[in-house]
Amino acid sequence: MRNIQASRITEEVARLCIKANTDLNQPVEEAIRAARQTEESPVGCEILDQLLENAALARAEHLPICQDTGLAVVFVEIGQDVHIEGNLEEAINEGVRRGYTEGYLRKSVVRDPIDRVNTKDNTPAIIHYEIVPGEEVKITVAPKGIGSENMSRIYMLKPAQGIEGIEEAVLETVRLAGPNACPPLVIGVGVGGNFEKCAYIAKKALLRPVGEHAKDPFWAEEEKTLLEKVNRLGIGPQGFGGTTTALWLAIETYPTHIGGMPVAININCHVARHETVVIKEEEVAR
Repeated sequence: MRNIQASRITEEVARLCIKANTDLNQPVEEAIRAARQTEESPVGCEILDQLLENAALARAEHLPICQDTGLAVVFVEIGQDVHIEGNLEEAINEGVRRGYTEGYLRKSVVRDPIDRVNTKDNTPAIIHYEIVPGEEVKITVAPKGIGSENMSRIYMLKPAQGIEGIEEAVLETVRLAGPNACPPLVIGVGVGGNFEKCAYIAKKALLRPVGEHAKDPFWAEEEKTLLEKVNRLGIGPQGFGGTTTALWLAIETYPTHIGGMPVAININCHVARHETVVIKEEEVAR
């Protein structure tokens, strides 16, 4: 049994909140640079240049990449041979509280959907737990802006609608989003499970590094096909037209019931913020 102090988790979550919001991750930056080389619209090229300039300034000055620093979504993989010394959920929320306060990040969480009173520290976070083999704790902090989240959708398709139904659901979602999700987009698609499971795996698909395809050859090919179709919609960077509506599209699947085919499309803006740490007793692997 490996013991990990809850205070360690708090420290790392705080650091990840700040880093995710101020330092554009390398695969996304490389995807924007690649898109800049192929974008056919002069306005689109100008916008992509501005996105790269904004990312460089944010990194250099330790400023948020975007004014919407998001709702903190935290994925926690806990090794089954780990014992947490202290309250894990309180430790995570304290990390979010410190990260958003010490990093001068915008606090956007309200305590109730109707009374709209701000909690003033961006807590509580949305936390997903998974028990896995081993003696480590892996934490991924993925701040999610509401502009792109508002454009996300779930479809409860019939099995007979097949791959064509999945593609149309994705394309309809992107068409309806238009410029509102701040394209170029990173799109997570979840297929299978049930109502809540497909939404969860769609969001988890956004954690896959931009440029990394699904392991299953069929779905890897479908990712390529769908990305091409999305980029033929012509929405372009920030909705001003062009050939770069999305930087990446990732699909995750899960077994489902014989009578259903749930599909969730989780839209992310180009920032696609997420940072990960693996915590061990003796060291922190980053």
